[in-house]
Amino acid sequence: MPWLIPRSISPLHEKALERYVGRLEEALSDPSLDRSALVREELSRLLYALPYPDLVEKNPLAALALDPEGVTFEAEYYAATDQEKFQKVKPLLWFWKVLDLTPLGQSVHSGVAIRRVLAPFIFKRVGRNPKFFQNVEFSVGYNLELGDDVVVHRYVLLDDIGGIVIGDKTSLSDYVNVYSHTHHVLASPDVTLKQTVIGSGVRITYHATILAGVRIGDDAMVGTGAVVTRDVPPHAIALGIPARPVRYKVRPDCPYCRRQEPHPSDLIPRLPDRKGNPDYPDFLPPGFGTREA
Repeated sequence: MPWLIPRSISPLHEKALERYVGRLEEALSDPSLDRSALVREELSRLLYALPYPDLVEKNPLAALALDPEGVTFEAEYYAATDQEKFQKVKPLLWFWKVLDLTPLGQSVHSGVAIRRVLAPFIFKRVGRNPKFFQNVEFSVGYNLELGDDVVVHRYVLLDDIGGIVIGDKTSLSDYVNVYSHTHHVLASPDVTLKQTVIGSGVRITYHATILAGVRIGDDAMVGTGAVVTRDVPPHAIALGIPARPVRYKVRPDCPYCRRQEPHPSDLIPRLPDRKGNPDYPDFLPPGFGTREA
Protein backbone atom coordinates (compact mmCIF):
# COMPACT_ATOMS: atom_id res chain seq x y z
CA MET A 1 0.00 0.00 0.00
CA PRO A 2 1.38 3.50 -0.89
CA TRP A 3 0.65 4.94 2.58
CA LEU A 4 3.18 2.56 4.12
CA ILE A 5 6.05 4.36 2.35
CA PRO A 6 7.70 6.78 4.86
CA ARG A 7 7.51 10.41 3.81
CA SER A 8 9.13 13.46 5.35
CA ILE A 9 8.65 17.22 5.29
CA SER A 10 11.30 19.94 5.28
CA PRO A 11 13.40 20.27 8.47
CA LEU A 12 11.97 23.74 9.12
CA HIS A 13 8.39 22.47 9.00
CA GLU A 14 9.25 19.35 11.01
CA LYS A 15 10.80 21.42 13.77
CA ALA A 16 7.76 23.72 13.94
CA LEU A 17 5.41 20.73 14.05
CA GLU A 18 7.42 19.03 16.81
CA ARG A 19 7.28 22.21 18.91
CA TYR A 20 3.53 22.52 18.41
CA VAL A 21 2.80 18.86 19.16
CA GLY A 22 5.05 18.91 22.24
CA ARG A 23 3.38 22.04 23.60
CA LEU A 24 -0.09 20.60 22.95
CA GLU A 25 0.71 17.30 24.68
CA GLU A 26 2.18 19.12 27.68
CA ALA A 27 -0.93 21.29 28.02
CA LEU A 28 -3.31 18.32 27.75
CA SER A 29 -1.38 16.44 30.43
CA ASP A 30 -2.28 19.09 33.01
CA PRO A 31 -5.33 17.76 34.93
CA SER A 32 -6.41 21.30 35.80
CA LEU A 33 -6.58 22.35 32.13
CA ASP A 34 -9.73 24.05 30.86
CA ARG A 35 -10.03 22.03 27.65
CA SER A 36 -12.64 24.30 26.09
CA ALA A 37 -10.43 27.35 26.61
CA LEU A 38 -7.46 25.54 25.05
CA VAL A 39 -9.45 24.39 22.04
CA ARG A 40 -11.02 27.75 21.19
CA GLU A 41 -7.62 29.45 21.52
CA GLU A 42 -5.85 26.88 19.32
CA LEU A 43 -8.56 26.94 16.65
CA SER A 44 -8.61 30.75 16.62
CA ARG A 45 -4.88 30.86 15.96
CA LEU A 46 -4.98 28.04 13.37
CA LEU A 47 -7.91 29.41 11.38
CA TYR A 48 -7.69 33.20 11.86
CA ALA A 49 -4.13 33.80 13.16
CA LEU A 50 -5.67 35.69 16.07
CA PRO A 51 -5.82 35.16 19.82
CA TYR A 52 -9.34 34.15 20.79
CA PRO A 53 -10.21 37.41 22.65
CA ASP A 54 -9.28 39.38 19.53
CA LEU A 55 -11.49 37.14 17.38
CA VAL A 56 -14.41 37.70 19.77
CA GLU A 57 -14.02 41.43 19.28
CA LYS A 58 -13.60 41.31 15.49
CA ASN A 59 -16.01 38.50 14.59
CA PRO A 60 -18.20 37.26 17.48
CA LEU A 61 -20.08 34.71 15.36
CA ALA A 62 -16.88 33.10 14.10
CA ALA A 63 -15.62 32.97 17.69
CA LEU A 64 -18.83 31.30 18.85
CA ALA A 65 -18.46 28.63 16.17
CA LEU A 66 -15.01 27.69 17.46
CA ASP A 67 -15.99 27.38 21.11
CA PRO A 68 -16.87 23.80 22.19
CA GLU A 69 -19.28 25.30 24.71
CA GLY A 70 -21.24 26.87 21.85
CA VAL A 71 -21.77 23.71 19.77
CA THR A 72 -23.59 20.41 20.23
CA PHE A 73 -22.87 16.86 19.06
CA GLU A 74 -25.42 14.24 18.09
CA ALA A 75 -24.34 12.13 21.07
CA GLU A 76 -25.58 14.82 23.45
CA TYR A 77 -29.14 14.04 22.36
CA TYR A 78 -28.82 10.29 23.12
CA ALA A 79 -30.21 8.86 26.34
CA ALA A 80 -27.52 6.16 26.21
CA THR A 81 -24.66 8.68 26.35
CA ASP A 82 -22.83 9.08 29.64
CA GLN A 83 -23.03 12.86 29.69
CA GLU A 84 -20.34 13.30 32.34
CA LYS A 85 -17.81 11.31 30.32
CA PHE A 86 -18.84 12.96 27.08
CA GLN A 87 -18.50 16.50 28.37
CA LYS A 88 -14.92 15.73 29.33
CA VAL A 89 -13.94 14.60 25.82
CA LYS A 90 -16.27 16.91 23.86
CA PRO A 91 -13.78 19.83 23.49
CA LEU A 92 -11.13 17.51 22.08
CA LEU A 93 -13.59 15.84 19.71
CA TRP A 94 -14.47 19.33 18.45
CA PHE A 95 -10.78 20.16 18.05
CA TRP A 96 -10.30 16.89 16.10
CA LYS A 97 -13.29 17.60 13.84
CA VAL A 98 -12.37 21.21 13.05
CA LEU A 99 -8.68 20.35 12.65
CA ASP A 100 -9.68 18.15 9.71
CA LEU A 101 -10.88 21.29 7.90
CA THR A 102 -7.53 23.06 8.21
CA PRO A 103 -4.36 22.69 6.10
CA LEU A 104 -2.63 21.05 9.07
CA GLY A 105 -5.41 18.47 9.30
CA GLN A 106 -5.50 17.75 5.59
CA SER A 107 -1.75 17.06 5.46
CA VAL A 108 -1.18 13.41 6.32
CA HIS A 109 2.10 14.09 8.14
CA SER A 110 0.88 16.84 10.46
CA GLY A 111 -2.72 15.62 10.74
CA VAL A 112 -1.72 12.14 11.90
CA ALA A 113 0.79 13.60 14.38
CA ILE A 114 -1.73 15.93 16.04
CA ARG A 115 -4.48 13.29 16.19
CA ARG A 116 -1.98 10.90 17.77
CA VAL A 117 -1.52 13.43 20.58
CA LEU A 118 -5.28 13.90 21.06
CA ALA A 119 -6.19 10.18 21.03
CA PRO A 120 -5.03 9.18 24.56
CA PHE A 121 -7.00 12.06 26.06
CA ILE A 122 -10.22 11.03 24.27
CA PHE A 123 -10.33 7.25 23.96
CA LYS A 124 -10.70 4.65 26.69
CA ARG A 125 -7.43 2.97 25.75
CA VAL A 126 -4.81 3.67 23.07
CA GLY A 127 -1.80 1.55 22.17
CA ARG A 128 1.37 2.66 20.45
CA ASN A 129 1.49 4.49 17.15
CA PRO A 130 -2.19 4.97 16.22
CA LYS A 131 -2.65 6.37 12.71
CA PHE A 132 -5.88 8.26 11.98
CA PHE A 133 -6.48 9.92 8.63
CA GLN A 134 -8.88 12.83 8.14
CA ASN A 135 -12.66 12.90 8.62
CA VAL A 136 -13.00 9.94 10.98
CA GLU A 137 -16.21 10.17 13.06
CA PHE A 138 -16.89 8.88 16.57
CA SER A 139 -20.14 8.63 18.50
CA VAL A 140 -18.71 9.41 21.94
CA GLY A 141 -14.99 8.63 21.79
CA TYR A 142 -14.70 7.54 25.42
CA ASN A 143 -15.74 3.92 24.67
CA LEU A 144 -13.08 3.17 22.03
CA GLU A 145 -10.16 0.84 22.82
CA LEU A 146 -7.19 0.49 20.46
CA GLY A 147 -4.21 -1.85 20.39
CA ASP A 148 -0.82 -1.01 18.89
CA ASP A 149 -0.31 0.20 15.30
CA VAL A 150 -3.99 0.55 14.43
CA VAL A 151 -4.68 2.36 11.14
CA VAL A 152 -8.01 4.10 10.49
CA HIS A 153 -8.47 5.62 7.05
CA ARG A 154 -10.66 8.44 5.73
CA TYR A 155 -14.38 8.78 6.47
CA VAL A 156 -14.55 5.82 8.85
CA LEU A 157 -17.46 5.86 11.34
CA LEU A 158 -16.75 4.35 14.76
CA ASP A 159 -20.03 4.21 16.67
CA ASP A 160 -18.44 3.45 20.02
CA ILE A 161 -21.36 4.29 22.30
CA GLY A 162 -21.69 0.59 23.25
CA GLY A 163 -17.94 -0.01 23.11
CA ILE A 164 -15.54 -0.90 20.29
CA VAL A 165 -12.31 -2.84 20.80
CA ILE A 166 -9.74 -2.97 17.97
CA GLY A 167 -6.66 -5.18 18.25
CA ASP A 168 -3.03 -4.67 17.28
CA LYS A 169 -2.05 -3.96 13.65
CA THR A 170 -5.63 -3.83 12.42
CA SER A 171 -6.57 -1.62 9.47
CA LEU A 172 -9.93 -0.06 8.63
CA SER A 173 -10.17 1.19 5.04
CA ASP A 174 -12.04 4.23 3.74
CA TYR A 175 -15.77 4.53 4.50
CA VAL A 176 -15.93 1.55 6.88
CA ASN A 177 -18.77 1.71 9.43
CA VAL A 178 -18.49 -0.05 12.81
CA TYR A 179 -21.54 -0.02 15.11
CA SER A 180 -22.06 -0.87 18.78
CA HIS A 181 -25.76 -0.17 19.28
CA THR A 182 -29.01 -1.41 17.79
CA HIS A 183 -32.59 -0.13 17.69
CA HIS A 184 -35.72 -2.18 18.28
CA VAL A 185 -37.44 -2.88 14.97
CA LEU A 186 -40.82 -1.53 16.10
CA ALA A 187 -39.88 0.80 18.96
CA SER A 188 -36.92 2.74 17.56
CA PRO A 189 -36.20 4.67 20.80
CA ASP A 190 -35.48 1.29 22.42
CA VAL A 191 -31.67 1.08 22.12
CA THR A 192 -29.48 -1.90 22.99
CA LEU A 193 -25.75 -1.39 23.49
CA LYS A 194 -23.50 -4.23 22.30
CA GLN A 195 -19.72 -4.20 22.43
CA THR A 196 -18.10 -4.90 19.05
CA VAL A 197 -14.68 -6.56 19.01
CA ILE A 198 -12.26 -6.57 16.06
CA GLY A 199 -9.21 -8.76 16.64
CA SER A 200 -5.53 -8.23 15.85
CA GLY A 201 -4.16 -8.21 12.33
CA VAL A 202 -7.63 -7.75 10.85
CA ARG A 203 -8.26 -5.90 7.60
CA ILE A 204 -11.68 -4.33 7.06
CA THR A 205 -11.81 -3.13 3.46
CA TYR A 206 -13.64 -0.32 1.69
CA HIS A 207 -17.28 0.48 2.53
CA ALA A 208 -17.73 -2.60 4.75
CA THR A 209 -20.21 -2.42 7.64
CA ILE A 210 -19.73 -4.17 10.99
CA LEU A 211 -22.94 -4.44 13.03
CA ALA A 212 -23.19 -4.21 16.81
CA GLY A 213 -22.08 -7.11 18.96
CA VAL A 214 -20.03 -8.84 16.27
CA ARG A 215 -16.62 -10.40 17.01
CA ILE A 216 -14.07 -10.62 14.22
CA GLY A 217 -11.23 -13.07 14.85
CA ASP A 218 -7.52 -12.35 14.52
CA ASP A 219 -6.06 -12.15 11.01
CA ALA A 220 -9.50 -12.16 9.39
CA MET A 221 -10.42 -10.03 6.38
CA VAL A 222 -13.78 -8.46 5.51
CA GLY A 223 -14.30 -7.76 1.83
CA THR A 224 -15.37 -4.55 0.14
CA GLY A 225 -19.03 -3.67 0.71
CA ALA A 226 -19.64 -6.62 3.02
CA VAL A 227 -22.14 -6.37 5.89
CA VAL A 228 -21.01 -8.38 8.91
CA THR A 229 -24.01 -9.52 10.95
CA ARG A 230 -22.39 -12.42 12.85
CA ASP A 231 -18.99 -13.47 14.19
CA VAL A 232 -16.14 -14.02 11.74
CA PRO A 233 -13.61 -16.77 12.67
CA PRO A 234 -9.85 -16.11 12.82
CA HIS A 235 -8.04 -16.20 9.44
CA ALA A 236 -11.37 -16.13 7.55
CA ILE A 237 -12.05 -14.06 4.44
CA ALA A 238 -15.67 -12.93 4.75
CA LEU A 239 -17.58 -11.55 1.76
CA GLY A 240 -21.11 -10.61 0.84
CA ILE A 241 -24.36 -9.42 2.40
CA PRO A 242 -24.59 -10.85 4.95
CA ALA A 243 -20.85 -11.53 5.14
CA ARG A 244 -19.86 -15.21 5.30
CA PRO A 245 -16.46 -16.92 5.26
CA VAL A 246 -15.66 -18.09 1.74
CA ARG A 247 -12.10 -19.25 2.40
CA TYR A 248 -9.34 -19.18 5.01
CA LYS A 249 -5.83 -17.78 4.87
CA VAL A 250 -2.97 -20.26 5.10
CA ARG A 251 -1.00 -19.50 8.27
CA PRO A 252 1.60 -21.78 9.89
CA ASP A 253 0.21 -21.02 13.37
CA CYS A 254 -3.39 -21.75 12.37
CA PRO A 255 -4.55 -25.22 13.57
CA TYR A 256 -7.19 -25.33 10.85
CA CYS A 257 -4.65 -24.58 8.15
CA ARG A 258 -2.32 -27.30 9.45
CA ARG A 259 -5.31 -29.65 9.28
CA GLN A 260 -4.71 -30.79 12.85
CA GLU A 261 -8.34 -29.98 13.49
CA PRO A 262 -11.34 -30.02 11.16
CA HIS A 263 -11.44 -26.79 9.22
CA PRO A 264 -14.56 -24.71 10.07
CA SER A 265 -15.58 -24.83 6.42
CA ASP A 266 -15.68 -28.66 6.65
CA LEU A 267 -18.25 -28.41 9.45
CA ILE A 268 -20.63 -26.01 7.73
CA PRO A 269 -23.51 -27.55 5.79
CA ARG A 270 -23.88 -25.93 2.41
CA LEU A 271 -27.25 -25.25 0.89
CA PRO A 272 -27.90 -25.36 -2.86
CA ASP A 273 -28.71 -22.09 -4.49
CA ARG A 274 -31.52 -21.61 -6.99
CA LYS A 275 -29.33 -23.11 -9.71
CA GLY A 276 -28.49 -26.17 -7.63
CA ASN A 277 -24.92 -25.09 -6.92
CA PRO A 278 -23.42 -25.08 -3.40
CA ASP A 279 -23.96 -21.70 -1.84
CA TYR A 280 -22.02 -19.94 0.87
CA PRO A 281 -22.35 -21.41 4.38
CA ASP A 282 -25.80 -20.86 5.86
CA PHE A 283 -24.46 -20.69 9.39
CA LEU A 284 -21.22 -20.89 11.35
CA PRO A 285 -20.11 -23.81 13.53
CA PRO A 286 -20.45 -23.61 17.34
CA GLY A 287 -18.15 -20.97 18.80
CA PHE A 288 -18.10 -18.84 15.66
CA GLY A 289 -21.39 -16.99 16.03
CA THR A 290 -25.10 -17.61 15.74
CA ARG A 291 -27.84 -17.43 13.16
CA GLU A 292 -29.19 -14.22 14.66
CA ALA A 293 -28.31 -11.06 12.75
